[in-house]
Amino acid sequence: MSFAQWASRSRKLAAALSSRGVGPGDVVALMLAPGIDYAVAYVATLRLGAVVTGLNTRLGPLEVDRILAQCVPALVIYDQSTGLPAPAGLTVMYRDELTDACAGHPVSPIRWSGTADAPAVIIWTSGTTGHPKGAWFDHAGLAAAVASAGAVGGRDQRRLVATPFAHAGYMAKVWEQLANGTTFVLAPQPWSAESMARVLMEEQITVAGAVPTQWEKLIELPSLTPSRLANLRIGVAATAAASPALIEAVRRKLGCPLVVRYAMTESPSITGTEPDDPPNMGGGTVGRPQGGMSVRIVGADGLPVAAKGTGEVQVRGACVMRGYWNDPDATAAAFDGVWLRTGDVGRFDQHQNLVLAGRSRDMYIRGGYNVYPLEVESVLATHPAVAKVSVVGMPATVIGEIGVAFVVPTDSARPPTLNDLRGFVREHLADYKCPDELALVDELPLTPMMKINKEDLRRRFADVVTDRSGARRGHRKAAGKPS
Repeated sequence: MSFAQWASRSRKLAAALSSRGVGPGDVVALMLAPGIDYAVAYVATLRLGAVVTGLNTRLGPLEVDRILAQCVPALVIYDQSTGLPAPAGLTVMYRDELTDACAGHPVSPIRWSGTADAPAVIIWTSGTTGHPKGAWFDHAGLAAAVASAGAVGGRDQRRLVATPFAHAGYMAKVWEQLANGTTFVLAPQPWSAESMARVLMEEQITVAGAVPTQWEKLIELPSLTPSRLANLRIGVAATAAASPALIEAVRRKLGCPLVVRYAMTESPSITGTEPDDPPNMGGGTVGRPQGGMSVRIVGADGLPVAAKGTGEVQVRGACVMRGYWNDPDATAAAFDGVWLRTGDVGRFDQHQNLVLAGRSRDMYIRGGYNVYPLEVESVLATHPAVAKVSVVGMPATVIGEIGVAFVVPTDSARPPTLNDLRGFVREHLADYKCPDELALVDELPLTPMMKINKEDLRRRFADVVTDRSGARRGHRKAAGKPS
């Protein structure tokens, strides 16, 4: 779809939505698969001064019901082929009606004379608690994405979009796409390294986003060389940190820098590394604040910590959500004055780059000491015998919790031992942060968003935890292969 077609179709659909009574401030929920229809409906909704929200097509009936009850949409645009349950008791426009509206005769422009602080978009959290929350943004927040894009932005780019359209990676970036004339190309589904490589080459992608696991699989393809990816100028590692080895391998194998972006649903832009940063810096940090954003580290007392001190990461700026939709209590809990509480723990290094230690909820307490798994994982990932690693806290009597390292060895015939890894960690971190248990696995389980599924690790490999008081053992081969 060209930009001219996008403009024309969205004007026609806006007229059709208006004829159904949709106006400023009304919520329009998109139960559509990522694609052209979604993009048209998104912009048509904004043209009316209405508020657009999207539902991930992977959601179940209970999650869908809770989201619709929370946002109370005036209209649902629905495609039953997504597999999402049909919305009950709400006004619905079906996809074939949307198609007919966009193919109609030219219409007079609908002009909404609203303000920049009017609500524009609601983006839903993953709902891991069973109660999804809707982070909402105004038009000024969407416009702020243009300034925060940095090296990933620029005119006339061709960007591979790896996230679902209901995700913040798309919902919060449409203004940037329009401002820069960026072509968005959907990543193939189901994803595979071969299909991504084909799209990168055939669509002449200039900016490609993927999680570290996907980049690892991509560079394993012997057919990919810098000459075959001549248009690719930058890769983006999102949702998880990238190791120095991966950053260097992408530059060598694919001929482009790999930058890291740290963001969350409630603030789709926070920090990032730059293309000319050295690999060891990108692997150890998530960079510096992006345009228009500020970051601080606070202690348990709510006060900023001393230089290089560790504490909660808080952010503020135009890209931060304005609150949770129809949820004042959750909104109040999410903010410390003007600062958004991220729930992440981190520190600044000597160059003022943000170094993350992990999620506060992932922290475990071993013998009275706080341990953040990401900090331990970052060290273990540099061990030559470790290909992949995830650390989780597991309950144990007396000592409270212990650390279990789940490791995919570089060479399955010569895996590392627990003593090897404990000694390696002790060279870099306090001794209480050394793993107490080692489980050797063939692969690490992944979520649909390609993040390591730590809950699945806890369920599948509970046998590595005993009721002893954290006494150390040798490693064991974990039963079962993660899916």
